[in-house]
Amino acid sequence: MSPHAITFDGSQFWVTHRRTNYGPFDYEWSRDFAGVELLYRGQKFGEYVSRTEIYADLRQFELPQRVVEVACITLGAVIFGVLNGLDEPHKRWTVYDHLTRRGLDRFANQIRRQPS
Repeated sequence: MSPHAITFDGSQFWVTHRRTNYGPFDYEWSRDFAGVELLYRGQKFGEYVSRTEIYADLRQFELPQRVVEVACITLGAVIFGVLNGLDEPHKRWTVYDHLTRRGLDRFANQIRRQPS
C-alpha cells in the first residue's frame, strides 16, 4: 500500500494518508437539484451552491488536516468536472492538476480506480 493515495470507486473516493484510509468521500445532488451535497461516510458535511457559495465543515470527524485539504480539493475538482461535462480522463486530470498546483504531488501521483 502506498503511504499517500486517492482511490476512486465510482463517485466515491478514499484518501490514504500515512497508510491509513479515510472515506468514503462522495457527493450527490441536493433534493431540489439546486446544489451538490458533500458527504463523508454518508453524512453531509457541506454543500456547493454556486461558484461563490460553498460550505464545508469536517471538524466533527476529527480528520488529519492534510486529509481534509486533499479531500476538499479532490471534491472541488470532481464537481467542477461534473458541472462542466468533462469525461473521466479529463476529470482525473483536473484532480491531478489541482493537487499538484498546491504541492500535493504525493497524492496526485497515486490517483487510481478501485479494481472491479
